[in-house]
Amino acid sequence: MVASLDIGKEILVGTQEVFSTMLMIDISSNEIIEGKKVDINSNLTSMIGLGGGIRGVLAVHCPENVAKAITGDFLGMDVDELDDDVKDAIGEITNMVAGNLKVSYSKVDINVELAIPTSIVGDSFHVSGIADAQRVIVPMTIKHGEFWIELMYVLNS
Repeated sequence: MVASLDIGKEILVGTQEVFSTMLMIDISSNEIIEGKKVDINSNLTSMIGLGGGIRGVLAVHCPENVAKAITGDFLGMDVDELDDDVKDAIGEITNMVAGNLKVSYSKVDINVELAIPTSIVGDSFHVSGIADAQRVIVPMTIKHGEFWIELMYVLNS
């Protein structure tokens, strides 16, 4: 918890807002996981670097079928493969979730700067972050399956 900010809840609420307004999709989460490493079944991860009052990375991890379904809903078209449209769409979702988190941090006087999203596609990769970083993972469920929002960060003094 940072300056009375429940980061997991802020990620959940921000992600729900993005999905309800941009994709008209209901989204839920059963459990917010803090401080633990979790095995994530992802074929596409989009990450955005964070700077300013915190340093770290916000990542959206999706299995292939979920990434394609989200992209199809976002763009209003059928998506058959993990192509540039999928990378761009999940990158934009990541950017919007990070933007909502930036607003949450500003409410407790922490300025957060956002980098440009980067996407990784593959079947076997692991994302690691800054040594001693705090980790918050919010498993998200939509009608197409589960995906994860992960924040690894260190609060700058």
